Amino acid sequence: MKTDCAGRVVLITGASGGLGRAMAAEFAARGAAVGLLARREPELAEAVGMIREVGGTAAYRVADAADWAAVLTAVGELTSELGLCDVMVANAGVGESNTSTDLNVLGAEKVIRTNLLGPMYAFDAVLPAMLQRGRGHVVGVSSVAAFKGLPGAAAYCASKAGLSAYLESVRISLRGKNIAVTTICPGFVRTAMTEKNERMLWALEPTGAARLMVTAIVKRKKVYSFPRRMRWLIGLSRWAPDWAMARAIPDGETIVSEPTKS
Repeated sequence: MKTDCAGRVVLITGASGGLGRAMAAEFAARGAAVGLLARREPELAEAVGMIREVGGTAAYRVADAADWAAVLTAVGELTSELGLCDVMVANAGVGESNTSTDLNVLGAEKVIRTNLLGPMYAFDAVLPAMLQRGRGHVVGVSSVAAFKGLPGAAAYCASKAGLSAYLESVRISLRGKNIAVTTICPGFVRTAMTEKNERMLWALEPTGAARLMVTAIVKRKKVYSFPRRMRWLIGLSRWAPDWAMARAIPDGETIVSEPTKS
């Protein structure tokens, strides 16, 4: 097993299940001390217990990624226990459907708060110390959905497109300060959030996706989208006329499921 994360402290939001939990296990297996943040304490305790059972170092705090004060408190407590954060992975995300007959504004607000504001809160909790130390790495888990507005997923696509633009701006602003910024754009991954999707091309299991993501983070990539075939397909779809997209994905078809409790 690789030890390329030995000595690092990695914090991950939305780490009670799915990609977040898989990334925590992968980072720990590579030698990092991992701090897990999410809303579901039983799942967090289970994940930390499994990491410790195989000799890893891990701790958790309960915090809603969409609650700025809770995130600041949780990060402060985890860094007191594990050490100052070297890598912050803003992974927590939710999805809600938005159709022509149900714009679902309240659901859209929840998506924007978690998927876009949540990473801002997570970065705010660690960036001051990173700037003071002159090193660090912040990571945002966006999506290939950031590249194209998809029917039925307006808020989700908007939140991920906004996150990608935000991360790009932060990366440019931090140029020369030895703090890396990575944007990760996965395609479909089989998690609780996507289990209701009717069609998922080239879907990956969380463990395999996490391995690819952690490798990209270790390499300090600026942007990493995968799988390649999905990236190309979404890229090509940007040139597709509206009528073709409407026919391919009828209004009301599930693209992202109801919110997952991360």
